[in-house]
Amino acid sequence: MDRACKEFQNTVSDYLIRHRSILDVMSKLQEATAHVNRAITKSVTSCGCLKIEASKQPIPKDAHLSEMSEYVRTHLEGKLCPNCLETVEAELGNAMFYLAATCSLMDLDLEKIITHENSRIATLGVYSLT
Repeated sequence: MDRACKEFQNTVSDYLIRHRSILDVMSKLQEATAHVNRAITKSVTSCGCLKIEASKQPIPKDAHLSEMSEYVRTHLEGKLCPNCLETVEAELGNAMFYLAATCSLMDLDLEKIITHENSRIATLGVYSLT
């Protein structure tokens, strides 16, 4: 993954021509995230390959944080159909483009950020997510 991440960031940096302003990239990242949300929403409301079944999740009062995954659900039922999968993946790819662009413009190393975050999560476990 190391090589792929660095190569992706370099490619994004090379092709980031039209939206080179950090303000443009920030707004495009937010817009791309909205498109991801919309694609997932459409898989529920238009296609129907996914269903959201949500209600209050009962969690015992004495449950430890490390046991939470046993009690909480994703609220998702079904699986993305090939068409919706392609759309969601494309929208996530677009969001990743603008995330990498943000890193490039700010001289940040996306791979280093991912590696650091992975280490932090692995070290702290579920307690890192509170």
